[in-house]
Amino acid sequence: MPTVAQQFAHTLREIGVRYVFGVPSGNMIDYIEALREEEGIDFILVGHEATAAIMADVCGRITGIPGVCFATFGPGATNLSTGVGEALLDRSPLLAFTDEMPDHLLNRIVQMNVNHQQLFFPITKHTTRITAENVEEVILKAAGIATSDVPGPVHIGVPAGIGKQEVKSVGKELEYLRVDKKRWSPLVGDQVRKIETLWKKSEKPVLAVGMAAVRAGVKDLIVQLAENNKIPVVLTPMAKGIFPEDHPLYAGVLFHALSDVVAETHGQADLVMGVGYDPVEFNYEDWIPNVPLIHICEKEADVDSAKLREVLNVIGNVEVALQELLKLDGLPKKWDLNQLAERKNRMFQRLTPPPGSFGPRAVLDELRNVLPDDGILTVDVGAHLHLVGQQWRTPEPGKLLMTNGWSGMGFAIPAAMATKLNYPELPVVALLGDGGFHMTVGELATVKRLILNIVFVVINDGSLSLINIKQAKKNYDCRYGTDLNILPETPTNHYFGVPVIRVTDFDSYKMGLRKAFRCNGPVVVEAIADPSEYKELLLRQNRI
Repeated sequence: MPTVAQQFAHTLREIGVRYVFGVPSGNMIDYIEALREEEGIDFILVGHEATAAIMADVCGRITGIPGVCFATFGPGATNLSTGVGEALLDRSPLLAFTDEMPDHLLNRIVQMNVNHQQLFFPITKHTTRITAENVEEVILKAAGIATSDVPGPVHIGVPAGIGKQEVKSVGKELEYLRVDKKRWSPLVGDQVRKIETLWKKSEKPVLAVGMAAVRAGVKDLIVQLAENNKIPVVLTPMAKGIFPEDHPLYAGVLFHALSDVVAETHGQADLVMGVGYDPVEFNYEDWIPNVPLIHICEKEADVDSAKLREVLNVIGNVEVALQELLKLDGLPKKWDLNQLAERKNRMFQRLTPPPGSFGPRAVLDELRNVLPDDGILTVDVGAHLHLVGQQWRTPEPGKLLMTNGWSGMGFAIPAAMATKLNYPELPVVALLGDGGFHMTVGELATVKRLILNIVFVVINDGSLSLINIKQAKKNYDCRYGTDLNILPETPTNHYFGVPVIRVTDFDSYKMGLRKAFRCNGPVVVEAIADPSEYKELLLRQNRI
């Protein structure tokens, strides 16, 4: 019979897991050895457990197969929890394994011992513990929970000392993809009639599309529904790519740069139809006018009923619901298409960098020119993310990776690492500010060791710019507590062996960026950019 560690490695490989990320513990070495011996799966050492969990999050997000991470007792588990929480609120399937004390020490005062079941309970869909009797069953069920319904993380405690024990039974069928999954039926007649009534009364409906629509793969259906009825479409940030920015009915991204211009459209709506809209990105009541809401998703809309009194929840398969909606009368609504075009053109003109400038808009504009359409951009949290959300042309879902439900700084570098491991043939760029870079720069040593060909573009403006803007809006000292201006006069030529190209104007940036893309290995482009343009573009009103 195999050992617990061998069954652990084999079961993960059987469900399609390619990588396990983590920082080893003494207890974990049995599992690392089993992963080494199991063909087709590898353990990846990283510099920090949060990196391990973020990489697992992104693996789960882009493949649909649960990403996997492992950490030790106490501080290892708490470090891991940052990325586990991200998987919960960004809706990524993930399995997080942590060392746990054996049964006889669970409730004792022991070095590094905290209750991991309680720690992970609020940030996972489920938390459990394996034994030598159930290791395969627990992993398969956990994978089913992680991928079912709204995807998310599951925590599994691994008692110390059981890795070399023989398992008691093997050979469970790989039914994990069907565990606890619901079967959706088409819309019932009562729902259809209510939708028809609201739809016929509406003269200016708006489609608001969210990240659950990306998971459902309904891009073509959304385009068809919008075109049939000539209605504008707004997106949440993590739905970027599901509706083309150059489409006449595209109205912009909610909550990000120049949201006041986007609000000029949705503020005129007399009906909002949320398709795969997850309020974890942006609550409905924070932007929609006082009009009826049709919410089509796997879960009911979480709304403030005092502000939104008329909500029709259509719960089930988003694709089935859209196919039913397409059967409704496709009469064009009363939107002024010329006015929609004028707003969009005005918005994108303001996002175009002025000639000769070298601020964040210029950094993004030239990067978009250089990165091929099949390339993938990962973006950290900060002022630049709000700009990317509106300015960055995203040809398809999955070509722009961010965290918006969790919104934790330090995302871009681990996300780029995971993306490159899964898509080694595609160009991958990580875009981050100096704040996020300071948090995760140590992982460049991991990038170097793994020989990952990634371009890291750091917008270095010497401060936590998004917080800086918020300070200024309240007339506070906008440098106190946010100053990051610590770069030496003489630039470094490498970070942990990864070469650095420092640029201070647009011409040097343009040349440096092209040089970076020609490099055979990782490289950092450090752009010393003027952040002053942020204040005119970000944190605008979300209502008219």
